[in-house]
Amino acid sequence: MRRTITKLFCTVLLFCSAAAHAEAPKSQFAEANGVKLHYLSAGKGDPVILLHGYTQSSHMWLPLIEQLSKDHLVIAPDLRGFGQSGLPPGPYTKSVMAQDVHALVTSLGIKSAKVVGHDIGLMVAYAYAAQYPQEVSKIALMDAFLPGVGNWKDVWLLRDLWHFHFYGETPLALVKGRERIYFEHFWNDFAADKTKSLSEADRKFYAAEYAQPGHMKAGFEVFRAFAKDAEEFAAYAKKPLDIPMLVLTGEKASGNVLIEQARLVDSKVDGVIIKGSGHWLMEEATAQVVPKLVQFLR
Repeated sequence: MRRTITKLFCTVLLFCSAAAHAEAPKSQFAEANGVKLHYLSAGKGDPVILLHGYTQSSHMWLPLIEQLSKDHLVIAPDLRGFGQSGLPPGPYTKSVMAQDVHALVTSLGIKSAKVVGHDIGLMVAYAYAAQYPQEVSKIALMDAFLPGVGNWKDVWLLRDLWHFHFYGETPLALVKGRERIYFEHFWNDFAADKTKSLSEADRKFYAAEYAQPGHMKAGFEVFRAFAKDAEEFAAYAKKPLDIPMLVLTGEKASGNVLIEQARLVDSKVDGVIIKGSGHWLMEEATAQVVPKLVQFLR
């Protein structure tokens, strides 16, 4: 009897270990739109595309990938110029970045997907849906703003005008070797509570990623492109989307602003303000945000 129980217990452990291994995301590369893109992939089923924001990379999505990959095919790319992806000289408009992602998912045989974006990634997600509306079944936007939509300049100038114009040779020289000091401003000041923001391990990971040659310059270029983004988004907004859209914002960050903008560009918006959270929703409010996203996407 004892031998049977031991054998059964070992079998269960082996099964769980195999299942856990099967769900671990794969790190892969592909040429897309003339750019080498790195991406994480996991699971099978309805495709979901996860788009990261500034100061981060596809790594930010690991807690969500773990849940979604149980019944979805999850694709989380590093956007051009970020993580392990290539560093083209430009452009870094969100429309072109969306075209990169579209080329990637098309190369994988994906004809329709659900799209999620945080921060800069939400701008890319919107540009993706605006350019390929028939290929997006659901979209989720997470805490930032949409350039060119509504009273967007008040949002843009609200608290951190300096970093939107912080690009060029002098900023690059100032930040070189001090990437973490620069990013601490975002990770601490954009959080409701800096002690509940990004973990120490993640801070080290991202600082090292962005310290790679050319990566800070690429990151700065996403801000340089905002004027062009605003022009393109204003044009997209003239034809509102008719796609189910979930908007999650931090109470201590974009609050109602992004939700109000979203209602100008889509007719099916559900806006949720995450109480007590700042900008870093995945890290500050994991227990609230991951279930909301999983429920919406399923």
